Amino acid sequence: MHPDVAKLVDAGRIPKSLGERLSQLSPGNFCLHKSFGAGRVREWDLPAKRVVVDFEKSANQVMDLQFALQKTEWIAADDFRARKIGENETLRALSGSDPVALVIHLLESHQGRMTADEIERELCGAVIPADAFKKWWEDAKKRVRESRRVVLPQKRTDPLVLRVGDQSPAEAMVAEFEAARDIKGMIRALEAIAADIGAFGQDPKALTRLLGDIDDAARKAARIQLGQALQLVAARDEVIGSSKALALGDHAVTLAELIREVDPGKLADDAASLPSARQRAVYEAFPEAYGDTWVARIMRVFDRVGARGVGEIARILTDRDALPALLDHLRGSITRRAIGTDALIWVCRERRSASAGVFSADVGAAVLNLLEHDHLADGPRKTTRLQALLGDDKTLLTDLVGVMDVNEARNFARRLLECPVFGDLEKKSLMARIIKARPETGQLVGGESARSEESLLVSWPSLERKKAELDEIVRVRIPQNTKDISIARSYGDLRENFEYKSAKDMQKYLNHRKNELEREIGRARGTDFKGVDASAVNIGTIVTLADAQGSEHETTVLGAWDSDPEKQTVSYLSEVGKALMNRKTGDEVAIRNAETGEPGTFVIRAIRPYNP
Repeated sequence: MHPDVAKLVDAGRIPKSLGERLSQLSPGNFCLHKSFGAGRVREWDLPAKRVVVDFEKSANQVMDLQFALQKTEWIAADDFRARKIGENETLRALSGSDPVALVIHLLESHQGRMTADEIERELCGAVIPADAFKKWWEDAKKRVRESRRVVLPQKRTDPLVLRVGDQSPAEAMVAEFEAARDIKGMIRALEAIAADIGAFGQDPKALTRLLGDIDDAARKAARIQLGQALQLVAARDEVIGSSKALALGDHAVTLAELIREVDPGKLADDAASLPSARQRAVYEAFPEAYGDTWVARIMRVFDRVGARGVGEIARILTDRDALPALLDHLRGSITRRAIGTDALIWVCRERRSASAGVFSADVGAAVLNLLEHDHLADGPRKTTRLQALLGDDKTLLTDLVGVMDVNEARNFARRLLECPVFGDLEKKSLMARIIKARPETGQLVGGESARSEESLLVSWPSLERKKAELDEIVRVRIPQNTKDISIARSYGDLRENFEYKSAKDMQKYLNHRKNELEREIGRARGTDFKGVDASAVNIGTIVTLADAQGSEHETTVLGAWDSDPEKQTVSYLSEVGKALMNRKTGDEVAIRNAETGEPGTFVIRAIRPYNP
């Protein structure tokens, strides 16, 4: 205890516990502040209740003594952060002579765990020159890995972990696995073992005893956490594949066994969350799991598995000479308008190689259908990446209209101009590419493009819903978002501030949605659909359609925002609505069945006015 403080304690003016904490802020001691970093106390004035600290980011910082007690924590003089202030030249010399020792010392001062980004913030510029840090860190990581004193993660966002105790690196890694309390911990431990399999030499005994634990955990997890069970078994297989002396037991659980017992739909949902390498391992197990029917089985997963899975499955089918089956599947999905966003993106990106056989005019129609349907549906948008691809891939539209005949190209350009998803500037940019490739579509810009800004005929209830959404965004959500940004900014360090990033992303969304709603409401013209002419299909009519077998169903054609598939209600701007408009009783109409998506020909049996 500092002598000046001891006098106050002996006199009974302050309790002993406060005296001990106060002594930690005596001149020459080191402390840590959340915003200012590490610092050394220069001087204090106990009667005036103030202290002066030289922080890394703020030298000669005068602080109220009570505030300093609350907002700082003591660090020892041999802590890495303290040595950066008092012995920085020594640390710089150590970074050159023994980078492993430097990294270990840094980890010891941070409870033995730090991410690569955290290490960079501590060293770059302060200990290692900023322009030399990247090269230094790559060399340091190699030496650290060779030392086996630190567990290096496979992901940059995961921490480096210091191994402690008298155990060998191999024993420490096995102990980490055995100490894991859940599947995720086991997976991390197995990843560390796979990355440093050389630590086990030719003696697999330490690993062999883990295999039974992995089997038990995987079988239990498969019932409720299939994704984690798949990842655990895949990580185990990586370890076995890395070790020449380790073999899988005859009764060990396999990926093929796990996926064979699960419905493809559930498998797709669980597998979609796995990293690409693990997904590939799962899909490569399909032939073993299903034999001759594996291609048909994997196709059921393909439609639901997400962007990473689509790419991995396509590569596996290509490697196993099963690409024609994939192309047939895609061709049917595109024709039925049943293709998903991720699969369609793959078709577009691989159009000059793997998917060349299915890249046709139907792909362009499928793109616009997905964008329009997603725009009219409630909930978060699912086609943002598809829309971005049209703008970012400078040759995609050129290639699309290049495989179309004149009429197909004009119809595609017309639909793009009428598509409510794109803004005015975006439409002009996209049309410029189309016209450059197919000059015969240029006439649409002068006349037809004006239709993109024509009034939207909408029902009064749908208009009120749009206005209510806009009102909530302007009066409630944007002001609240502004407060959220301000609060998140106060947490400091915006590079690692998840709350701040999330609030800023929400700000972008709200502003975009506000502008979109204002534009749509400005074009809207409300109606109650009364007095509609039912001599032909019109906005506000109910149409009775009959298929080739004579089965009848009714479809109601209403305003731009009134689509409701469950009630057989379509917008006049939808694909079905456009096909029906202005047709009369007895006319044949080629449209897709609302329930199956299959193309078919229907006869209009009757038309009557819609009565709200």
